[in-house]
Amino acid sequence: MNNWRHSALAQGLIRCHDCGALWPLQQEHTHCPRCQAMLHARTPDSLKRTWALLLTATLLLLPANLLPIMRVTTLGQGEPSTIFGGVMQLAHHGLWGIAFVVLAASILIPVGKIIALCTLLLTIQRGWTTNMQQKMVMFRVVHWIGRWSMLDIFVVGILVALVQFGNLAYIDGQAGAIAFAGVVIFTMLAAGTLDTRLIWDRHLQENASGSEV
Repeated sequence: MNNWRHSALAQGLIRCHDCGALWPLQQEHTHCPRCQAMLHARTPDSLKRTWALLLTATLLLLPANLLPIMRVTTLGQGEPSTIFGGVMQLAHHGLWGIAFVVLAASILIPVGKIIALCTLLLTIQRGWTTNMQQKMVMFRVVHWIGRWSMLDIFVVGILVALVQFGNLAYIDGQAGAIAFAGVVIFTMLAAGTLDTRLIWDRHLQENASGSEV
């Protein structure tokens, strides 16, 4: 079965991104007759926008991990703590489970998301057509896991709101928390701007040319 023939684009159709209506491909770059949205076969400048957002997230990843994320002050004494420093403190106190969760949510998952999105972008630009279904599963995981990526920011926000005992103890957020929030936001935006149909275009073209031989 030639699955490439099942795509709307291969059949000369274009889908409205807003209302989902199908129109002839000739109406691309015009307004949808039903909802007046601009019609595009593929999201305009999807690769450029995704690369720009991903590069921004990558640059913010350094200050997010090197700068302090919060400062805990007790009886007037305290020092700022980075993400990795907090993980080491949790491990030092025997809280291995919590330390692993913080390590995964703060370092492993953001880095993994950036690597996964880079792989998908290179797949599109280099025309790699192997393991296509695995790449789609990887994109779904990146998109799904984005909702859990703000775990550290939520924890810092809750602690800052709850632990305020005047001169006895208080917690305040640091610049690392802002940088980390930026990493999460920009990676989520990058996943949202990537048009995954571009991943299949080269694969469909190869199947189409192979079936014509």
